[in-house]
Amino acid sequence: MTKFSEMPYTRPDAEAMKQKLSSLTKRLEEAKTYDEARAVFLEKEADARHAQTLGSLVHIRHSIDTRDAFYEGEEKFWNAFAPELQEYEQAWTLAMLKSPFRADFAAEYGDLMFVNAEIALKTFSPEIIPEMQKENDLAQEYEKLLASAQIPFEGKTYTLSQLTPFKQDADDARRLAAWKAEGKWYKEHQPEMDHIYDELVHLRNTMGKKLGYEGYTTLGYYRMGRNCYTKEDVERFRDAVVKYLVPVADKIYREQAKRLNMSYPLSYADAALHFRSGNPVPQGTPDDILAEGKKFYDALSPETSEFFRTMLDGELLDVLSTEGKQSGGYCTALADYGVPFIFANFNGTQGDVEVVTHEAGHAFAAWMNRDRVPLETVWPSMESCEVHSMSMEFFAEPWSDGFFGPDAKKFLYSHLAGALQFIPYGTLVDHFQHEVYAHPDMTPAERHAAWKKLQGVYMPWMKLDGDIPFYADGEAWQRQHHIYSSPFYYIDYCLAQTVSLEFWAMIDEDRENAWKHYMAYTRQGGSHTFTELLKNAGLESPFDEATLRGVCAKAAERLDAFDLTGIE
Repeated sequence: MTKFSEMPYTRPDAEAMKQKLSSLTKRLEEAKTYDEARAVFLEKEADARHAQTLGSLVHIRHSIDTRDAFYEGEEKFWNAFAPELQEYEQAWTLAMLKSPFRADFAAEYGDLMFVNAEIALKTFSPEIIPEMQKENDLAQEYEKLLASAQIPFEGKTYTLSQLTPFKQDADDARRLAAWKAEGKWYKEHQPEMDHIYDELVHLRNTMGKKLGYEGYTTLGYYRMGRNCYTKEDVERFRDAVVKYLVPVADKIYREQAKRLNMSYPLSYADAALHFRSGNPVPQGTPDDILAEGKKFYDALSPETSEFFRTMLDGELLDVLSTEGKQSGGYCTALADYGVPFIFANFNGTQGDVEVVTHEAGHAFAAWMNRDRVPLETVWPSMESCEVHSMSMEFFAEPWSDGFFGPDAKKFLYSHLAGALQFIPYGTLVDHFQHEVYAHPDMTPAERHAAWKKLQGVYMPWMKLDGDIPFYADGEAWQRQHHIYSSPFYYIDYCLAQTVSLEFWAMIDEDRENAWKHYMAYTRQGGSHTFTELLKNAGLESPFDEATLRGVCAKAAERLDAFDLTGIE
């Protein structure tokens, strides 16, 4: 197999790609038989796979070192070129929708490609290309700013990722000092972050209006490819979170405050410490964690074993936290080679293990569906993708001893508690964005105030009148990458976490049966909508209020009964 370091990259000829796509569109329109049209379609698929591979190679290598001048330049090239190419993609899409062989394509490849094509048409006009290019540049500027962070702490300097273990230190003074150091950096760079976001909001609002919408929200939903639920469905889900989940999470935080002997509500610094003796820490080096991951995937199933060995052999994981590296983590694919790629920042916290399970959940799903046609059906929609990853975390729990050693019991408690604690935060992120795009002319100060107000609804356990710069003033949303780079991509995590808790309950009863349901869900790739994928795999929809109520009650019952004897 070709290793990641051996995969070549050459900038494509932009004009030649446009001309080729125009030629393919013309040939599709002129096709006399389905066989002719299908041949053109498959040729276009091969071109799309190659373009996706080149774009991913640039994105990954730029993420690994944002200081690399060559790949920074290539990222800028793709930032400008991708929106231009979309005009030609739209012409192809129109030709597919009008094709006299549409029924034949749908019979062979499924009708969802046409449903999604209709949505895609609503997201683009050549008129918005300049805004799209600028949007890409601003998102890159934000990511580069965060990657450039050099935070002084205890006589050394750290990146945002490298500072994370200190933000979870069991020593109260040291932990608070780390939060203050990070908050100070954010505060110093807040004018830049305010400026970038203000530009992004106005750009997106302009795009929406140019396309005939009220502003950005409708366009944002179309851009997320939402094809089976509406803004109103999301609002009902948010209401259910406030009704059922916020009280459960609140109780978890109150118990945490008691364990820590802290006052309630908690400051950001104190909320970050789950146990007085310290948070669960993975044992061993990054290589040890990956080796334990290999044991887990070898034992889980033949498919996962082959998958993870491929990832290791192909250098398809870049997980060390290094200077100049973009923060965060993600999974993407390299279609020409039929493999996924995992990008992460190990920093000695339990999140390192969750990378090996969460991001690898994405990667496994992509690997299982790598040969799907069309390319867009390799991955389902975003909330569907997050089910793969969040549920895989729960399948890994029986291997906690290997990952965490003496901290395994701490991890099992905090992992389940964390799933319940996350959903209110993720729902807050979503609600905040709806407010922002409903009122695009809000000043930066008004946006901070809006976040602060909503945080009181969704996260009443968090104290905002502390002395940590940035965090204490209702500004923590600015560290959330998705708000800048992927608007409205966050409720997806909350919907998926709800489904993952369904899997947790199934695993608890019968792990083998749960795995059959997981594979039934995963094998479908992106061939159906989110709600159809769930139904086909025998799972309940998170839009059914009873689903959220049920998983909340079962998980809360487990946490109440959890034996924390001997753990301080």
